[in-house]
Amino acid sequence: MKDHQLPRELSQLFADGGRGRTLPAGLPAGDVVWPDPGYTGLGRAARPAFWMSDEPVTAAEWARFRKGHARSGLWPILLDESAQPWAIGQIVPDDPRQIDHFTAEGFMAEVWQEWVAQMPPEALGELEPFGAICPGLAPPGVLRADPGAVADWYAGELAPRGMPLGLVAAHRGADALAVMGWQGALHHNEWMVPMAAVVRSWEDRFGARVVSVGFNTLDLSVAAPPTEPEHALHVAAEHWAFCPDNVVQGPGDLQSYAEQIAGGHAWSFWWD
Repeated sequence: MKDHQLPRELSQLFADGGRGRTLPAGLPAGDVVWPDPGYTGLGRAARPAFWMSDEPVTAAEWARFRKGHARSGLWPILLDESAQPWAIGQIVPDDPRQIDHFTAEGFMAEVWQEWVAQMPPEALGELEPFGAICPGLAPPGVLRADPGAVADWYAGELAPRGMPLGLVAAHRGADALAVMGWQGALHHNEWMVPMAAVVRSWEDRFGARVVSVGFNTLDLSVAAPPTEPEHALHVAAEHWAFCPDNVVQGPGDLQSYAEQIAGGHAWSFWWD
C-alpha cells in the first residue's frame, strides 16, 4: 500500500507541521493526547505529546509503522494501560535536544556514587562483585539479528496483551520517551531526559529498540545481547543503575540477574 500525507491530527505533533512526511496506509481510529496542565504545572502545551489509537492493535500494525518511521518521523510504541490510562495526560514532555547534554556513563556513575554514599558498608554486597567502584559502561554486544526484525518479533510477543498504538514525533525510540513525557521511572529519577540518554546508548551498543511503555514499565527489544557471563554481569550493573527494582525485587543480586538476561532478546524494566 502507498504512503499518504500525514492527517491533520498527526501533523500537530511536529513543530513544522510535518512537512514532507508520509505515513503508511491504514491508520487506526485515534486521537492526540495532550499533557494535563494541572499535572505538569506548565500551562497548556504548544502541541500534543503523542497520538494514540482508540483500540488495541496487532503486532503487524506496529511493525508497519515501525518500518515507515524513516518517512513519517513517528516512532510506534505499544501503550500498556493496565495500571493507568494514557488519555488522562499525566505526562511531562521534554525537548529531545536536551538528551544531548547527558551520557549513559555519567548517569550510571552518579546513581552509583549517590547510592554508595547513602548506604552502610554492609549493604555493598548488593553490588558484588563491583562494590563501591562503578564499573562504567559494558562493551557493545554483537548483533545476532537485524534490530528492526527483533523489535517486530518482540511486538508480536507483547501485542496479544491488547494495547493501543502510540505514535510519537521522534528521531528514535529513546527520544520518544522524552517527547511523549513518559514518567515511568519517576520514583527512581525525577527527570526522564538522562534516562533517555541511557536508552540511546543501549540502542547504539546493543541494538535495543523501544517497543512498549506503561505507567511504570519499559520494554525494549535487544538485537545484540550479552552472551558471555562476564559481559552479562557488566550489563547487569548498568541495569541496576537504570532500574534497581529489577535486581533488588527480582533475583536479588547482580550475578543472578546477569544469568537471567544473558542471551535474551528482550529487556523489561519495572519501577515500584
